[in-house]
Amino acid sequence: MNLDSKTIHKIADLARIHIDEKEVETLIPEMNKILSFMEKLNELDTSEVKPLVYMNESTNIWREDVVKQEISTVDALKNAAKHSEQFFMVPKIIEK
Repeated sequence: MNLDSKTIHKIADLARIHIDEKEVETLIPEMNKILSFMEKLNELDTSEVKPLVYMNESTNIWREDVVKQEISTVDALKNAAKHSEQFFMVPKIIEK
């Protein structure tokens, strides 16, 4: 399949992009190269190839969800601008 300037303009219109007339002359051979490569790929027999869903066959290894104290409350509140004994205090941003 060979593209012409009319087809290039139609593709650009469908893609909602603007193409100048001087760009059309450079796009025609480039897009024809892409299409000829795709035709070449279509000649390959892929009947024995499984569809690719993931790049590798590994499965996700889930870990047990265990609660553990990584940082103490005192250490977490150490750098807070304002805080109470257990909580961060932030300015109110939503008004009723």
